[in-house]
Formats: sequence, structure tokens, C-alpha cells
Amino acid sequence: MKHLSEILSSTEVISFSATEDHTITGLTYDSRTVTEGNCFFAVRGTQSDGHDYIPRAVEAGAVAVVCEQEPEKKSDGVSYIVVADTNKAMADMAAAYYDHPSRELHLVGVTGTNGKTTIATLLYDLYRRMGYRAGLISTVVYRIDTREIPSTHTTPDAIRLNAMLREMVDCGCDYCFMEVSSHSLVQDRVRGLKFRGALFTNLTHDHLDYHGTYAEYIKAKKLLFDRLDKQAFALVNVDDRNGEVMVQNCRAHVVRYSLRQMADYRAKVLEMLFDGMLLRIDSEEVWVSFLGRFNAYNLLCVYGAAVEMGADKGEVLQALSALHSVSGRFEPIRSDGGITAIVDYAHTPDALENVIATINDIRCGGARLIVVCGCGGDRDPSKREEMGRIASREADVAIFTSDNPRTEDPEHILDQIMQGVEAGRQTLRITDRSQAIRTAVMMAAEGDIILVAGKGHEDYQIIGREKIHFDDREQVRAAFDALHK
Repeated sequence: MKHLSEILSSTEVISFSATEDHTITGLTYDSRTVTEGNCFFAVRGTQSDGHDYIPRAVEAGAVAVVCEQEPEKKSDGVSYIVVADTNKAMADMAAAYYDHPSRELHLVGVTGTNGKTTIATLLYDLYRRMGYRAGLISTVVYRIDTREIPSTHTTPDAIRLNAMLREMVDCGCDYCFMEVSSHSLVQDRVRGLKFRGALFTNLTHDHLDYHGTYAEYIKAKKLLFDRLDKQAFALVNVDDRNGEVMVQNCRAHVVRYSLRQMADYRAKVLEMLFDGMLLRIDSEEVWVSFLGRFNAYNLLCVYGAAVEMGADKGEVLQALSALHSVSGRFEPIRSDGGITAIVDYAHTPDALENVIATINDIRCGGARLIVVCGCGGDRDPSKREEMGRIASREADVAIFTSDNPRTEDPEHILDQIMQGVEAGRQTLRITDRSQAIRTAVMMAAEGDIILVAGKGHEDYQIIGREKIHFDDREQVRAAFDALHK
């Protein structure tokens, strides 16, 4: 608990109607969770306006309200703080309330379109293997040392984020590795955090439904690097043309990684099999249980980040060789009849193309590739045609199906995907995802490869506003079992 004046010390305030210096028992922007002594933040969202819920929050016990517009009717005994932007104020006040935990950690942020989850998770696994306590904030799960918390957002809101960072510090964590989404940067969820380093993977077509244009998407990602101080490092993939854009006018120490050109950290794929690949990283050879050039980039980024933080190069390479792939990222499932299914989260054109290219590099003989994929509803529709084009062009058979249709008509989504299919390509359209996976398994013969793309680690499907249990891996295994009965 802290006094209101303490947590307001670094917040720009337009007006302050205070009755007393309240002792604040907690922070929240959800009126349904307000308890006695809380400070309530009236946040304007896309679906609702928190200012409409100020009376409910006060009735539930809020003693302070942070808002952009003071309510006409104010309650006695409640302090009203008017600010220009409630999201910014919430981030500043959350950091102050939890005593700025990011300053006590080696906090590393990972941003980009593809690879964020893998890199953040592998860094967490690497440092755990090297004997450190660490935290993880990712799309798949949040971890406070060994304790797991279900993930709700790639990057949580500023209050929850600072609360988790404080827990990490209090339980002895030295490091935290965190995915930083473009949404979180624009919405100031990570405002005020002190990053020890920032990593850039790549930038491809995604989230234009939110950002509007590709230029705005780039600008959002760049915010992470713009806010670094001189003591931090910025590690960027210069094989992506946006790598140098990220570090323009960056105050941090800039280092680069590459598979194709001169850079501070370099790697080369020497050999690739279905159970792993041989890499040369900084003139040393290392065997890893990962596949694909995209994973070579991921591992090189992990290696570079660890070295920049002072880890021994040999120890890092040894630990990398013992790591395993992240759940739902190029996860193989093999049937008794010699069919291999690969479940992957690839849900952007670039990610899908990379995964298919990796499979095509490995498959041999007359093995066919069957791809099952779709596109999510209520999300950027402009990538759907390109997803259809890539899957139908690169696979022997492409089966288009539902992903998370949400409130969109799944048939409409499939119509848009099918617009990218070139004439003469072998495709099927099966709206029911379970049936699509079963059909792929029934079509496959010994040696064939099935790629089920788009959902990866997710164990649910969102249809309308309902979230139902659905796991691609479970569906594949059930289809394999039915095939061999």
C-alpha cells in the first residue's frame, strides 16, 4: 500500500480534486474488480469507456479516480485526478506503486512479427539452464521463476505487468524476458519500464486492422528502441530491411545479427534433418533440436542477447544444444503408419512461407505436403488472399478451413482466402477445422507430411463470442488413432 501522493509523483496532472492523501490499497481499470481503498483508472477502450463506470467504481470502494474528464457529479471523500491520457498515467502510477521493479531486473524485450514467443521462451529456458532465476512474459504463458500463470495477452496491461515484475524481483529473479507487442507499445503498457536490452526479429504483414498502415506498424515497433537509454543494448536482424530502421537515432549500444551478411553475430545452417540441424555460430559448430532458417535466426538472436548480457559464449552454445522447441512451434507428431504432422502457429504470410520452405528443404522422394490452414476473423483481412496463394502454390494439397472466426462469417473468410488460389491448384474447402484435419490425415500416405498451421499452442477456438476447447495437436492424434484402428 502507498499514499496517493507517492504514486502520483511522476505523473503529469491537469487538475487534482483531493480530499486527503489516501492510502491506496490497489490499482484497477476494471470497475468489477474494485475493492475498498482502490484507485480506479477510467480508460477509454474500443468497446467501452471507463468514464461510464466511475460511479460503480466509487460505490465499490474506490477512493481515487484517474480520468480524462472529471464527472459532473462527484462523491465526497473521493479524489479525482484529471490527466491528458489515462493509459500513460496508469503506466506511470503502476510503476511507482510497485517501486519500479524493472529497475531491479535485467529486462529484455523482444519485438517483431514472427519469432517473439520462441526467442523470449528460449532465453528464459537458457538462463534457467545456466542456473539463474528468471521470469517470462509471452503469448503462451507467464512464468515467475517456476510458477506458471495463464497468458491473457502477449503483453499484459501496465498494472498486471508491474505487479508480475515485482513478484519476480521478490522471489529472486535476476532476469525477465518479455514479448513486446505493437499494441502494447502504442497503448503505453510498457511505458516507464527500464529495458536492459531490446531485440528485433523481423517485420511482415500483420495487425494492419489495428494500425491502419504498414508505416504505422513500423512506427509502433520502433517505439521500443526509441525509448532505450545509453546503458541498454539493441540487437536487430539486419537481414530484414527494417532492422536498421528500428535503431535510427537509438541511444542504446546497437549490435546486429545475420545469416546472409557481415554482422556482429553470424550463423550458417550446415545440415538439416527432421530431428534437428547443425549450425555454425561465430565459427563454432552446434547441433540443435530445431528446424528451419527461421529458427536459425531465433537461436542466433538468443545467443547474441546472452553474450551482450555478459554470458560466456561456450556456456551459451552448450546450453542452446540442450534446448527444445516451444509448444506449438514446428511441433512434429508422427503416426504409426509413417505420416508426419507438424503443428505450427504460422498465421501470417511470411511465417507460413517460412514453415513450408523448411518442410520442402527436408522432405525427399515422393513425399507429398498437405497444408491445413485458415485465417482469424475480426483481424486484418488483407493477408487472407496472400495466405491462400502461398498455401495453394507451395503445397501438393491445400485444405482451407476455419481458424478463430470470432464474429465474422467463416464462409466469408474462406471466400477471401480462395481469391488467392491460382488456377489448377489442388485445394479443398472444409469449414469445420476438425473435419479438415481428419481429411488431411485420410488423404496422407506413408512418408507424407501434413502441416496444420495457424493456431499452434492454442487450445481453444473462438466462434462468435464463445471460446470452446480445440487443440490442433489433440485433433491430429485422434485422427491418427482412428486411421490405424
